[in-house]
Amino acid sequence: MDIASLRKPELTRRDFMKVAGMTAAYFGLSQALTPQIVQALEENNGKAAVIWLEGQSCTGCTESFLNNLEPTASSILLDTISLRYHETAMAASGHQAETALEETIAEGGYVLVIEGSIPLAEDGAFCTVAGRKFTDIVRDTARNAAAIICVGSCATYGGIPRSGPTDAVGYLFRGKELHHYFDDVGPKPVINLPTCPVHNERLTATIVHYLTFGTVPELDQYNRPYAFYGKIQHDNCTRRGNYETGRFVTDFGDPNQHGYCLILKGCKGPIARQDCWNRKWNNRGNYCIDAGHPCVACSEPDFYEDTSPLYAHDYDFGLPPL
Repeated sequence: MDIASLRKPELTRRDFMKVAGMTAAYFGLSQALTPQIVQALEENNGKAAVIWLEGQSCTGCTESFLNNLEPTASSILLDTISLRYHETAMAASGHQAETALEETIAEGGYVLVIEGSIPLAEDGAFCTVAGRKFTDIVRDTARNAAAIICVGSCATYGGIPRSGPTDAVGYLFRGKELHHYFDDVGPKPVINLPTCPVHNERLTATIVHYLTFGTVPELDQYNRPYAFYGKIQHDNCTRRGNYETGRFVTDFGDPNQHGYCLILKGCKGPIARQDCWNRKWNNRGNYCIDAGHPCVACSEPDFYEDTSPLYAHDYDFGLPPL
C-alpha cells in the first residue's frame, strides 16, 4: 500500500479560489471580491469553529453535505472550518466528544449548525442526546454562538415531524409562525436553508459568506437567503413548455407522457421558492423533476403538513387553456 495515499489531503490555493469564486457567484457578488474571500478563508483557516447538532432527523442533510465534491466535504470540514462537534461525522465519541462540545461552547463565537426538528411536546422528552433534552442542548449551545444556520426542512420550520405528535418546530418557526421558544437566548443572526435535504452548495456558500463579511446575506421573511430562495420553481421548470401547451402527466407508466408537466400529479412548483432546477444534487447530476417526481415544495414553511398528500392536485394553481 502506498502510505502517502493515507495522508490527509491539504486544501490548496486552487481549492480556495474555487470556494471563493463559487460563493461570489451564488450570492450574486462581483467576482472582484474573490481575492477578499480567499484572504478571509486563509485568515480563518483552522479558526472558524463549527458545532453541528442533530435533533429529529434522518441525517439526510449530513449525507447531502458530505457529497460535496468540489471541493470535497473533507477539505471544507478539516481545512476551511474547524468542526468541533458532529454526532455523525466526528471521529471522537462518548465523553471525548461531549468534552469537545463543552469546551467549544465555553470559548464562544462559533457557528452553530442545526439539523433536524426540535420537539417541544412533553417538555422536550421526545428527543434526548446523552441523557439531555435536545431543547436544553440547543438553548445552551445557541447562547454563545456567533450565528445559527438551520439546515433542511426540519430544522427550519419543523418539516415532516411537524405532522406528528411531538410538536416539532424549527429554531425560530413552527411552520410560518414564530414560536419564540428560544427568545431567552437573545438575538442571534439566524439563517434558514430549507429543502429536504439541504443542498451542500447553499450551506458552504453561506458559511463562507459569514466568515468573509461577518454578516448574513439578504434574507426573506422566513430567514431564507434571497440568492437561493428568491425565484419560483414553476417559472424556471424545464417542463414549463409542456404546461403552456397543455401536455400533462396523467399516467406515470405511459412512455408517451415522458417529460410532460407534472402538475396534475401534485407538483407544487408554482408555490415553491428555490433554485433546485439550477443547483441539482450529487454534483449537479439531477433533482426531483428531472427524475420524474413532482416538486413537493419542501423549501416552503408549510411543508409537509399543509402540502400533503404529495401526489394530489388539490391546489388552485389554475391551468392554461386546453
